[in-house]
Amino acid sequence: MGQILVRDLDEDIKARLKRRASRRGHSMEEEVRQILLAAASEPEGDEVRLGSAIAARFRGRGLATDVPELRGQHARPARLRR
Repeated sequence: MGQILVRDLDEDIKARLKRRASRRGHSMEEEVRQILLAAASEPEGDEVRLGSAIAARFRGRGLATDVPELRGQHARPARLRR
C-alpha cells in the first residue's frame, strides 16, 4: 500500500477532518482515505460546460432562427400581461 504525507495542512482543516471522521465513526486516516477514494473514482475526461449542455439538450428543437445578440444594449423590464 502506498502512503501520502501532506505537509503544511492548516490546523483548522485538520480539526474539521477529525470532527467529520468522528461523526462517521472513522479514524481521521480512514476518513481521508474515503475522501481520496471518492475523488479518484470520479469519471475522467472533459467536463461539459453549462452552455454546451443546454445547447445540446435543445439542438434541433423549436427555434429556427438565430436569436440576435444583445451585447451593448440596456436591459428592459419585461411587460407582463394580466
